[in-house]
Amino acid sequence: MDVVVDPRPLAGQIPAVASKSDAHRLLICAALADGPTELGLQSLSQDILATMDCLKALGADIRQTAPNRWQIAPIQAPAASPVLDCGESGSTLRFLLPLVGALGAETAFQGRGRLPQRPLTQLTEQLEVHGMDFSAPTLPFSASGRLTGGLFRLPGGVSSQFVTGLLLCAPLLEEGCRVEIEGNMESAPYVDLTVSAMERFGVAVQTFENSWQVLPGQAYRSPGSVQAQGDWSNAAFWLCAGALDGRGVAVTGLDLASPQGDKAVLNILTRMGAQVRWQDGVAQVSPGPLRGAVVDAAEIPDLIPALSIVAACAQGETQVIHAGRLRLKESDRLTACASLIRALGGQAEELPEGLIIQGGGLTGGRTESFGDHRIAMAAAAAACACRRPVTICGAQAADKSYPAFWADYQTLGGSVHELHVRS
Repeated sequence: MDVVVDPRPLAGQIPAVASKSDAHRLLICAALADGPTELGLQSLSQDILATMDCLKALGADIRQTAPNRWQIAPIQAPAASPVLDCGESGSTLRFLLPLVGALGAETAFQGRGRLPQRPLTQLTEQLEVHGMDFSAPTLPFSASGRLTGGLFRLPGGVSSQFVTGLLLCAPLLEEGCRVEIEGNMESAPYVDLTVSAMERFGVAVQTFENSWQVLPGQAYRSPGSVQAQGDWSNAAFWLCAGALDGRGVAVTGLDLASPQGDKAVLNILTRMGAQVRWQDGVAQVSPGPLRGAVVDAAEIPDLIPALSIVAACAQGETQVIHAGRLRLKESDRLTACASLIRALGGQAEELPEGLIIQGGGLTGGRTESFGDHRIAMAAAAAACACRRPVTICGAQAADKSYPAFWADYQTLGGSVHELHVRS
């Protein structure tokens, strides 16, 4: 789907969609608990549906009981030879790989898009040390063998999803589990989110410097009902759009106490000169005299596409540093962000592990989504500050995390026209 977005500021208030990061974790905890759990989930996405489908293939019963309410009956015994289609969801694949080993289920894994090319070896090597086998190094492959617990060592700079996958399966391991990172951990707030989800299901995780431990003898206990948090990552696109032009945008249903690292968007936008207000779970951002800044992406890689648009519309230079992991996402996001800004009339230089963005504004034009949900949404946010329409090729990529994005964009006053549907 290709769309044309007219240059028009957004304004108003929109509820936050469910955090898919939180939802993945809560779904897995519920599928391993001692009884049914009701999950409040105010929105779905392709990634969340992938995790639901895979857990059902493993033997969980997941069904919708009311609007935004889901009942999860846990896995009693893993299904025989299940096939898990992870779609394009890196979280689904990396979280469930250790789990099938802990369950002792011989499982076939499939995936699409860039998922087969995304890094996995550092995780599978540790799983092999602890008793698992894989039929191939990349998707599609089969996993077999019973995972044993103990000490797992991962090099610094690996995906936090590797740590999360090992922690989530730890209560199923007789020996417990300790995960150590050699070097600095990137995207550590995502591990904090994992710890929080596990604690909601009665499992204690001990946190040390660059290591985590789950002692043996623990088990997931259903709390009865849980609610997925509002998503700061996707809220960032609205908040960044609010900083560009017009009367500002507010997002409801957010929590400043959340472990989600992407709540840092408020502090970064404040540093860049936007007018930021927080009150009772509502974040509001309005335009201000925007200026360039240094943005460290190590803990907040998912914010960079939205923030890069703000940087292109600011005065002065913005440096994005420690951003090498963005090359391993649904697209090479350093290349994609730089290409997006240049396609819309701005200036951006791609570095091996970062970006240099010269402010001054955007004009509009035609850009690709690169098959990446965050690039598609960043391009839409950019239209708020352009002088000419923005054509986005492959705009359906937003469905991966935010299927209602284009409808919500129009709710806030945006103008979106579909050009055609690609065959």
